[in-house]
Amino acid sequence: MLHMIEHVFIEQSLVAAFGVVGAVMWLSLAMSRRFTAGRVHGSAIAIVFGLALAYAGGLMTGGQKGLADVPVFAGIGLMGGAMLRDFAIVATAFEVDVVEARKAGLLGVLSLGLGTILPFIVGVLVALAFGYHDAVSVTTIGAGAITYIVGPVTGAALGADSTVMALSIATGVLKAVIVMVGTPLVARMIGLDNPRSAMAFGGLMGTVSGVAGGLAATDPKLVPYGALTATFHTGIGCLVGPSIFYLAMRALMG
Repeated sequence: MLHMIEHVFIEQSLVAAFGVVGAVMWLSLAMSRRFTAGRVHGSAIAIVFGLALAYAGGLMTGGQKGLADVPVFAGIGLMGGAMLRDFAIVATAFEVDVVEARKAGLLGVLSLGLGTILPFIVGVLVALAFGYHDAVSVTTIGAGAITYIVGPVTGAALGADSTVMALSIATGVLKAVIVMVGTPLVARMIGLDNPRSAMAFGGLMGTVSGVAGGLAATDPKLVPYGALTATFHTGIGCLVGPSIFYLAMRALMG
């Protein structure tokens, strides 16, 4: 019986990956309802589970892809890859009402600018505090504070060390979890209850996964609007990280 299950998991790895992720989400949502009354969204708990499983997979195999290095879970590497991730982001944006999106106007553009520059500055300060003083490393870690996608993209373009790129990803993941958990707690205080404010929030926070999870716990109808500007935020970061930001850091640090 176990041999048959293993065979199915290996031969139909992507289907098995959907099953595993579905089980993790079911458990996470159940824990969210039972232990936090929905205040901490199930997606945040699922991310913690995912990090723990990735760590366990890395310890078991000594590999580079976490749980995906275990043969029966190899499909998770494909499911979590860039292709399906980008498809999900684009699909989410199709739910946006164009009329509502236009209302963001200058506020949306301003939020994108601030949401790109301010996290980068914070990331740079963290990098300096931990002893990094070369422009490539500082820029890469600063870019990771924008999102965990911008960090490795910037690092790859600049030829950053793999350790620095890993730190940039960790910085972005930490930001995503904080945004996801904190959004429903502060939503009422900051007036996060309409598409316009959701778009501004998405532009400021930037992390698609964090914004989507946080807004899902606040009001699911706001998710497409926040995800839309957050997606633009990622694209802008990938453009300015290895170019304008790197040149600025090089000019400042020599």
